[in-house]
Amino acid sequence: MLKDQDRIFTNLYGMHDRSLKGAMKRGHWNGTAEIIKRGRDTIIEQVKASGLRGRGGAGFPTGLKWSFMPKQSDGRPSYLVINADESEPGTCKDREIMRHDPHTLIEGALIASFAMGANTCYIYIRGEYIREREALQAAIDECYDAGLLGKNAAKSGWDFDLYLHHGAGAYICGEETALLESLEGKKGMPRMKPPFPAGSGLYGCPTTVNNVESIAVVPTILRRGPEWFASFGRPNNTGTKLFGISGHVNNPCVVEEAMSIPLRELLDRHCGGVRGGWDNIKAVIPGGSSVPLLTKEQCDDAIMDFDWLREQRSGLGTAAVIVMDKSTDVIKAIWRLSKFYKHESCGQCTPCREGTGWMMRVMDRLVRGEAEIEEIDMLLSVTKQVEGHTICALGDAAAWPIQGLIRAFRDEIEDRIKARKTGRISAVAAE
Repeated sequence: MLKDQDRIFTNLYGMHDRSLKGAMKRGHWNGTAEIIKRGRDTIIEQVKASGLRGRGGAGFPTGLKWSFMPKQSDGRPSYLVINADESEPGTCKDREIMRHDPHTLIEGALIASFAMGANTCYIYIRGEYIREREALQAAIDECYDAGLLGKNAAKSGWDFDLYLHHGAGAYICGEETALLESLEGKKGMPRMKPPFPAGSGLYGCPTTVNNVESIAVVPTILRRGPEWFASFGRPNNTGTKLFGISGHVNNPCVVEEAMSIPLRELLDRHCGGVRGGWDNIKAVIPGGSSVPLLTKEQCDDAIMDFDWLREQRSGLGTAAVIVMDKSTDVIKAIWRLSKFYKHESCGQCTPCREGTGWMMRVMDRLVRGEAEIEEIDMLLSVTKQVEGHTICALGDAAAWPIQGLIRAFRDEIEDRIKARKTGRISAVAAE
């Protein structure tokens, strides 16, 4: 179990003072200038050594991502963009950082921007986050007043400006290149890669897009040393992580825990267990709505990290754990997700624009059992035609929950279709 002294986010629940004074009392902004004086290369090497992987879903090594930024400027400015467009269903971890511990993010933005040679950083915050934006903006204003941002930020010799940009509530703007398009004032539609943002991102300049949590943990890693951070979790899955647990548990919560914690320990220790006991689990989505669900058998041994979940053909994603007990109509739950992805598709790529609607309409009939058995395989084959054939990962995100459902609960889908045909309405979902 993670000890309190090892927690990076010491005000996750807003019990303490979230102002600059309160943050400094808890050790933030302590020796920031000294950290920056270590130099760009040292900071990037230390972030690499800590094993930090992106906390926004994909799990790409953070230090490696930073190292793609040009060492020498060719005359273009460099930018850091922080992705605070937390729109993945089930995910609400970055929200707690921004409203209760915003200074971890601001200090991280300064250090990370310096490490990448960026004098400007934009935080792109989700449209629905009104109070979070206010808290974050108030914290940014405090930092400017205290000389921690602006010219010679925190007396480090580095000039640094931080801007908060409010989106309009589109899920697609959480994809890094769609986010950049939106930030430039255009329609939020993903760009083709290459060029990657590190070569040509915001305004055609070198840009790195990082998740809120990835940036907010950096100052503490550099203060306490990469070995400390790397001591948690399994190799290649290191550090502490925010888990957001919702659904059928006794106490839904957001909690900071060590990576690679067993799922059962996470739910029992922090959520008071599953509603109706562990054996009442039907399925668990381990990482936000776009990753395939785990069955009860997989949950028994589940370890919450990138590699273990990938081996199970699922993923850690944003570590938003959605627990479903046996009262859940799992077909209807996945139908609801397919409705979400159909609604949020930007319509740029044909497989996603047409496929998400097609998948949702078939799911619609599967929920009611008004389908033929053959259509299950037909649906599976359509998910395969969408997956991997689009510019961004929204196509995959729409396909994977359905693939997971068919893999794990095909018999339930078939039972419902047969029940409909024989008139045994009891097996059919509520309308």
